[in-house]
Amino acid sequence: MTRPAPLVQDIAAGHEADAARGALLFAAAGCASCHTAPKAEDKTMLAGGMAFASDFGTFYAPNISPSTAGIGGWDLPQFARAVREGVSPEGAHYYPAFPYGSYVRMTDADVADLFAYMQTLPASDRVSQPHDVGFPFNIRRGLGLWKVLYMDRSDVMAESADPVLMRGRYLVEALAHCGECHTPRDGLGGLMRDQWLTGAPNPSGKGEIPGITPAHLDWSEGDLVEYFTSGFTPEYDSAGGSMVAVVENLSKLPVEDRQAIAAYLKALP
Repeated sequence: MTRPAPLVQDIAAGHEADAARGALLFAAAGCASCHTAPKAEDKTMLAGGMAFASDFGTFYAPNISPSTAGIGGWDLPQFARAVREGVSPEGAHYYPAFPYGSYVRMTDADVADLFAYMQTLPASDRVSQPHDVGFPFNIRRGLGLWKVLYMDRSDVMAESADPVLMRGRYLVEALAHCGECHTPRDGLGGLMRDQWLTGAPNPSGKGEIPGITPAHLDWSEGDLVEYFTSGFTPEYDSAGGSMVAVVENLSKLPVEDRQAIAAYLKALP
């Protein structure tokens, strides 16, 4: 039950990886927001080091630049298993501070394109800092049990014939992993899917992350698209905290993607 997922070799067979498309996936997935070194100006230098406090300890984002200190020695199957299954090339479980519980829904082609783009980024030799996690959470094998309980590969929103809603579902539930912050968690850190996107305590212990369902946020689709583009709210306030980076990422996507995210949020119960 705790054994890591096996390595699958035929990832995106026959697909010609597109690094330019991977750049948009990189933005949607928010990779730089976590893996850029603290206070670094170059957002493509993924040297890691940012700290994330939680009830289970403090996690430090690793170096994922294309160097031997990062993912430079990885191949596509190893990258895909890390991103979608939370398993290292050595066969160890990653902590779910890495949002593979959302990325598990990524398509083969998107994983391949993202990997191709990340190979073009500058390399850093900075050594990844070990996590500060105490017993029993420092026993990696136990994460296999966590995955049995919480690695739900199913989509939250039901299937729809509307392609805009389905694109929004993919962006919100997979790539942009909005639920990782905006959905409350239980005592073991699993997402409470029955309270999807209804808000959650800030893991840092400071304040609350707001709910973004229609019951919690009465903005129009146009208001949402504008916020994802400029960071300005209907009240002429501006995005703050970690949402600054999220808006910066979403603003790089085609406007149709921002519209799809807005449509998804407005369609939630």
